[in-house]
Amino acid sequence: MCGDCVEKEYPNRGNICLENGSFLLNFTGCAACDLCKNCHHVVARHEYTFSIMDEFQEYTMLCLLCGKAEDTISILPDDPRQMTLLF
Repeated sequence: MCGDCVEKEYPNRGNICLENGSFLLNFTGCAACDLCKNCHHVVARHEYTFSIMDEFQEYTMLCLLCGKAEDTISILPDDPRQMTLLF
Protein backbone atom coordinates (compact mmCIF):
# COMPACT_ATOMS: atom_id res chain seq x y z
CA MET A 1 0.00 0.00 0.00
CA CYS A 2 1.11 3.55 -0.67
CA GLY A 3 1.33 6.05 2.18
CA ASP A 4 2.50 8.80 -0.20
CA CYS A 5 -0.98 9.10 -1.76
CA VAL A 6 -2.74 10.08 1.48
CA GLU A 7 -2.49 13.12 3.75
CA LYS A 8 -2.90 11.06 6.93
CA GLU A 9 -2.53 7.29 7.22
CA TYR A 10 -5.51 5.50 8.81
CA PRO A 11 -7.35 8.63 10.06
CA ASN A 12 -9.68 8.07 13.00
CA ARG A 13 -13.25 8.16 11.65
CA GLY A 14 -15.01 7.50 14.96
CA ASN A 15 -18.04 5.32 14.25
CA ILE A 16 -18.32 5.97 10.48
CA CYS A 17 -17.89 2.46 9.04
CA LEU A 18 -18.26 2.36 5.26
CA GLU A 19 -18.61 -0.95 3.46
CA ASN A 20 -16.89 0.47 0.38
CA GLY A 21 -15.97 3.77 -1.21
CA SER A 22 -13.13 6.19 -0.53
CA PHE A 23 -12.46 9.18 1.72
CA LEU A 24 -11.47 11.70 -0.96
CA LEU A 25 -10.59 14.48 1.51
CA ASN A 26 -7.62 12.35 2.62
CA PHE A 27 -6.39 11.96 -0.93
CA THR A 28 -3.23 13.61 -2.27
CA GLY A 29 -2.11 11.56 -5.26
CA CYS A 30 -4.07 8.87 -7.04
CA ALA A 31 -7.68 9.11 -8.18
CA ALA A 32 -9.05 5.90 -6.64
CA CYS A 33 -8.87 3.99 -3.35
CA ASP A 34 -7.88 0.90 -5.33
CA LEU A 35 -5.32 1.05 -8.15
CA CYS A 36 -3.50 4.04 -9.59
CA LYS A 37 -4.31 4.34 -13.32
CA ASN A 38 -0.86 5.78 -14.05
CA CYS A 39 1.58 3.54 -12.18
CA HIS A 40 -0.71 0.65 -11.09
CA HIS A 41 0.40 0.62 -7.47
CA VAL A 42 -2.10 -0.18 -4.71
CA VAL A 43 -3.08 2.97 -2.81
CA ALA A 44 -5.14 1.22 -0.12
CA ARG A 45 -6.99 -1.97 0.66
CA HIS A 46 -10.42 -1.31 2.21
CA GLU A 47 -11.33 -3.83 4.93
CA TYR A 48 -14.86 -3.88 6.36
CA THR A 49 -16.36 -6.39 8.79
CA PHE A 50 -19.84 -6.95 10.12
CA SER A 51 -20.74 -9.43 12.86
CA ILE A 52 -23.45 -10.11 15.39
CA MET A 53 -22.33 -10.66 18.96
CA ASP A 54 -25.08 -11.44 21.46
CA GLU A 55 -27.61 -8.60 21.07
CA PHE A 56 -25.39 -6.23 19.08
CA GLN A 57 -24.31 -5.65 15.49
CA GLU A 58 -20.61 -4.80 15.31
CA TYR A 59 -19.01 -2.95 12.40
CA THR A 60 -15.33 -2.23 11.75
CA MET A 61 -13.49 -0.47 8.95
CA LEU A 62 -9.74 -0.30 8.32
CA CYS A 63 -8.25 1.44 5.30
CA LEU A 64 -5.12 3.53 4.77
CA LEU A 65 -7.17 6.11 2.84
CA CYS A 66 -10.61 5.90 4.48
CA GLY A 67 -9.38 5.41 8.04
CA LYS A 68 -10.27 3.25 10.99
CA ALA A 69 -13.62 3.07 12.75
CA GLU A 70 -15.76 0.85 14.95
CA ASP A 71 -19.46 0.92 15.73
CA THR A 72 -21.81 -1.24 17.79
CA ILE A 73 -25.59 -1.09 17.43
CA SER A 74 -28.20 -2.94 19.47
CA ILE A 75 -30.51 -5.28 17.55
CA LEU A 76 -33.18 -4.80 20.22
CA PRO A 77 -35.85 -2.08 19.90
CA ASP A 78 -34.45 -0.44 23.05
CA ASP A 79 -30.69 -0.35 23.40
CA PRO A 80 -29.87 -1.81 26.86
CA ARG A 81 -26.80 0.50 27.07
CA GLN A 82 -29.09 3.52 26.76
CA MET A 83 -31.47 2.42 29.51
CA THR A 84 -31.45 4.56 32.64
CA LEU A 85 -32.46 3.45 36.08
CA LEU A 86 -35.80 4.75 37.28
CA PHE A 87 -35.99 5.59 40.96
